[in-house]
Formats: sequence, C-alpha cells, structure tokens
Amino acid sequence: MKNPKKFWIAVATLVGTIIGAGILGLPYVIAQAGFWTGVLDIILLGSIVLLLYLYLGEVVLRTKGLHQLPGYAEKYLGKLGKKLMVFAMFFGNYGALIAYIIGVGSATAAIFGGFSMFGLSPSLFYSLIFFIVVAFIILVGLKAVGNSELLMLPLIIGIVLFIAAASFGKIDIINLTSFNIFKILIPYGVILFAFLGASSIPVLREQLVNNEKQIKKAIFIGVLIPIISYLIFAVAVVGVTGSSTTEVATIGLGESIGMYMILIGNFLAIITMTTSFLTLGLALKESYNYDYKLNQNIAWALTCFPPLIIALSGFTTFVKIIGLSGVIAGGLEGVLITLMALKAKKKGSRKPEYKVPINWMVTAGLIAVFVFGAGYYLWSLV
Repeated sequence: MKNPKKFWIAVATLVGTIIGAGILGLPYVIAQAGFWTGVLDIILLGSIVLLLYLYLGEVVLRTKGLHQLPGYAEKYLGKLGKKLMVFAMFFGNYGALIAYIIGVGSATAAIFGGFSMFGLSPSLFYSLIFFIVVAFIILVGLKAVGNSELLMLPLIIGIVLFIAAASFGKIDIINLTSFNIFKILIPYGVILFAFLGASSIPVLREQLVNNEKQIKKAIFIGVLIPIISYLIFAVAVVGVTGSSTTEVATIGLGESIGMYMILIGNFLAIITMTTSFLTLGLALKESYNYDYKLNQNIAWALTCFPPLIIALSGFTTFVKIIGLSGVIAGGLEGVLITLMALKAKKKGSRKPEYKVPINWMVTAGLIAVFVFGAGYYLWSLV
C-alpha cells in the first residue's frame, strides 16, 4: 500500500457517510420482523449495497474527469438519468432532514422530560428548539461543520461499542431467537436508508489519486464496517428491549438499563443526527445557491422550512420517514447505478483499475430487488 494514511482516510469517508441516524431505526424494524429475519436482511442488503458501490467505483474509474452522481448519470443515461438522480438525492436528503428533526426531539425529551409550548407535544417542542439552532448555523454557513460527520466517526463507533458492552449483561436470549421469513421485507426501507452513501464513492477517487487500485479495497472495508456495526448494535438493543424496542432505539434502551444509558445512548442519537443534519443541510443550501442560482436567503428557506413543516405536522414518524426515504431514494439510486455500470462497460473513456462482472441478468435481478422492495413498502403504508 503506497499511502496507508490516504487509504484509511478514504475508508473513513465512506463509513462516515454511511453510518448516520439510520442505525437508530434499525433495532425497531428488526424487532418487528424477528431478530434473525433482520440479521438476514442486513447481510443480504449490505452485500447488495457492496456490489452496487463496487459497480459505481468502476463507473468512476472508467470516466475521465471528476463528477458527482448526477454528472455520471447524465454521461451514461442522458438528461433523464440526471434528473432522476437529482430527484433521488433531493428526496433522500429531505427525508433525512425530516427524520432528524423528529428524532432529535424524541431523544432530547427522553433526557430532559416533558415540557411543551405552542400546543406542541414535548418531543415536537424540543424538535422546534433543535431546528432553530441548526437552521441558524446553516444560515450563517459554517462550512467547517460540513466535515463534522467524519470527525465524529470515532466517537460514534466508540459509543456503539460502549452500548454493546453495557448491554451485554442485560440481554435476554429469548429476544434473539425469532425468525419469520414472511416478514423479511418489513426492515427493507430502513436498512436500505442506513446504507445510503453512494455520494462518497466519487470522493474516494479524489482522495486516492495516483493510488486508484486501492479504491476497490476501500469500498469493501468501508461497507463491511457498517454491516458489523449494525449487527452489534442490533444484538445489544433488541437483546435488551425485545418487542418493546422504540423507534429511536436509544430511548427504549435507556429506559431498560438506567439513567446513565438514557444520557449516553441519547447523546449518541442527538450528536449523530445533528452532524448529519448540518452536513446535508449545508449541501442542500449550496446546491440551491450554486446550481440553481437562488440567493442565499431563498436557498436557506427552501432547505430548512419544508422539513420543519412536515415534522411538526405529525404526519409521519421517525421510522416511517427513513423507511420511505430508503425505498425511494436508495431504490432509485440503486437502479440508476446498476444501469450506469452496464453502460459504462461500453462507453467508458478510460481503462479502470478494477472490473466487476455485470450482465443483463444481474442488472434485472438488482432492479427487481429495488422495485419490488419499494412496491411492498409503499403498499404497506396504504
């Protein structure tokens, strides 16, 4: 390995993009489906995402110049492909912002207890306070915060491991025995949301310039770490709380273990969702400002207020919104990346440093997974 430091920075970038608030919703849907059903889902979807990101890495390496996902989609799938990719990214980002507002409110209420004003429930009142703080930061444009998710990664993983260790003596093995193959699609949307991170793949090429052969290995390790982290977290939370697992996992876990877990667990939830909100919010604001030529104030308003209105309306819940974002944004990105990989094999402008086999059968299989999963989730909401 020519430059180990750059390699591990690339791995950390991918892991930091993938691991976010999605981890907090995983135990709830896993408990609903059955523990081993959820484990199977994490392994299967994690493997599919790994293959998908390897395909995207090859697309990036087959293309001269640097682009982001919409640029690659336009090059290989035309203007419609670009529009669909932009839609997927915006839908996923807005869904995540809504979930963060709801989730931080719930986690804060778990720490400080009930307090309400303006006719809002305690959790929604705290959501409003959270929104005022992060919206102000996005308004003034502290760009350094955009990198905070990567800087917070060691802390987040450390807290996950601490939670697992603290939960070990409280685990009830009965909670880890259930399996129901007929419920295998229940966790689909939330798990897919928890693996969203495709936008970081083009960044790896910039970080590993002149060392592009390491991109394949970086992607493999960068997806494997979240898979292992999610499995550990699921064992810890579902093992302790079982059928009483809450939508924001750390809330119920804290109630079961004690005050110190309420504080530490929900601190994890708040810091994870806050850094993610600021990262996505700043990116959205800059996209409106730079790409669509809107002035700073309008860009800020379009970024911040639609998620707030939906979150405070009580129209949806934390798990429902991340599940919907997963199946729509993650599913559409998955379909587009698969088609891009197939096209890039023929239309690529440079020789890639690695190749992953793909054909129409693989393409059809992957597309079927994303389409069927989205169809089932949307049907379940009716």
